[in-house]
Amino acid sequence: MSIRELQPEGGWIQLAEPRLRPPPPPQRGLLFRAVSGGARMFGRKQLPDLFPVFHINRRLFWPWLFFASRLMPGGRLKAQEREKVILRTGWNCRCRYEWGQHLEIGLGAGLSDDDILRISRGPSQALDERERALLQACDDMAREQVISAATWATLAGHYREPLLIEITILIGHYQMVAGFLNSSGIALEPAIEQVVQDFHRRIGMS
Repeated sequence: MSIRELQPEGGWIQLAEPRLRPPPPPQRGLLFRAVSGGARMFGRKQLPDLFPVFHINRRLFWPWLFFASRLMPGGRLKAQEREKVILRTGWNCRCRYEWGQHLEIGLGAGLSDDDILRISRGPSQALDERERALLQACDDMAREQVISAATWATLAGHYREPLLIEITILIGHYQMVAGFLNSSGIALEPAIEQVVQDFHRRIGMS
């Protein structure tokens, strides 16, 4: 990690050594290896290490995978809005892996470097009311574990109830995933690390 890297207050949570590592492919099982070919379904060129590590607990992995796919890529929230929520949640959770992975996905969904910088700076830097409310909902959940009445009312002016539920669950889900990533110490894959470093160079941090 570069000393001049864009970081949340307190820095990224990083363990000295990973506690869990991806098992080698022969130990991942035939079904997992078959499904791994569908990495592109999640917007990935290659399967993130999160998946084989989570798959160590197969009883939880498969139900989680189905659930996660209903949020991404199968969610009803627009891809750019979804990625803004996930990036802000990863930032709030100080989870560099989640931030790095969704930096790449967000760029692929059409977010600009300026969009990503705004997300890191928080709701006060949002371009419009809708974006401000989405980012504020992430901050509310991180700080108080509840979306405030004012934030909810603003969101309700832009989204129907099914999407209000999806936004809330999306934030909570990626808080959970960030906690797992922070606690297991999974490191960014080299290709994603390069995306992060390229981003820092573009914004003048290297």
